[in-house]
Amino acid sequence: MATVLCVLYDDPVDGYPPSYRRDGVPAIEQYPDGQSTPTPEAIDFTPGELLGCVSGELGLRSFLEDGGHDLVVTADKDGADSEFERRLPEADVVISQPFWPAYLTAERIAKAPNLKLAITAGIGSDHVDLQAAIEGGITVAEVTYCNSISVSEHVVMMILALVRNYIPSYQTVIDGGWNIADCVSRSYDVEGMQVGTVAAGRIGSAVLRRLKPFDVGLHYTDRHRLPTEVEEELGVTFHPDVESLVEVCDVVTINAPLHPETEHMFNEELIGKMKRGAYLVNTARGKICDRDAVARALESGQLAGYAGDVWFPQPAPGDHPWRSMPHHGMTPHISGTSLSAQARYAAGTREILECFFEGRPIREEYLIVEGGALAGAGAHSYSAGDATGGSEEAARFTN
Repeated sequence: MATVLCVLYDDPVDGYPPSYRRDGVPAIEQYPDGQSTPTPEAIDFTPGELLGCVSGELGLRSFLEDGGHDLVVTADKDGADSEFERRLPEADVVISQPFWPAYLTAERIAKAPNLKLAITAGIGSDHVDLQAAIEGGITVAEVTYCNSISVSEHVVMMILALVRNYIPSYQTVIDGGWNIADCVSRSYDVEGMQVGTVAAGRIGSAVLRRLKPFDVGLHYTDRHRLPTEVEEELGVTFHPDVESLVEVCDVVTINAPLHPETEHMFNEELIGKMKRGAYLVNTARGKICDRDAVARALESGQLAGYAGDVWFPQPAPGDHPWRSMPHHGMTPHISGTSLSAQARYAAGTREILECFFEGRPIREEYLIVEGGALAGAGAHSYSAGDATGGSEEAARFTN
């Protein structure tokens, strides 16, 4: 019997389950590159249900209990007295999400002698100390591609919201006003702008494809260059480094994984190389940007706007400056946990567990760490090391 410790975000304020606005979600069998969507032997949920919260349990309870396993689900994840910390020593498997990450630091891994598998129900395993997992022989896996398109849609929405000054204009209506001049004094067309992505993997390339019809100039930088035919199809310009990209772009979107090489990449120096009045959108990881440098750039006008749904730590403390800085379009980390995406990452989590319990290989594209080394998607996207430092600040969060 295995103990599966699962950390999920809290239930809706008005209780679970919510009243669903639609009767289901479209069935998708494969992703744009041909990779199949998760293929578990079965699922115990209806796609379109709220699965990512505590009561949703990723639809795993019947499956795990029928197999003789113990499932512990909690949202209490931060601090020495949290349920996550208390139950960690008995856990064989830890499941967490990028949206409400259970930071699996080296110190916590040392307290978990039975831990064999850490699963990210979603994409992005930077909340796990990958170096400690490598050294401890722990397998780390995530549900690759499950919400990449979800995030790319969110990026396009945020670019339009910033450039067209949508949020303040909406607030004018809420406040009972009608001052058009105030609304349009910060509103521009995206058409004709130069838009660049830092990283052009599954999310970044999907953003480029969705922006092409807007008649913008497209740019990207990535340590893995796109095939020539893809560059020509999209009409996108490659930049060998992030500095040369930001100098020419009116809008920059960050779609890179967080690891030691990308941590605080967008610091005061790099932001200072951007065009004055550029827009920065970050749905990757909050720690890729220097928190205070972003706030100062908005106050000075170096940045015209900053939007994203990723913070560090998560949840963000109430006094996090991104909550109150001017000209922002921040949301909680929601881009990859739409009800549509939840159906895929819940199914993918079950698929990984089925493989683990049955002793079958986990899909190569799901692997981040295996056998004491970066593996699969991890070998392509990550660097060994740790980006969890400072995560204890999440314990200061209060609703």
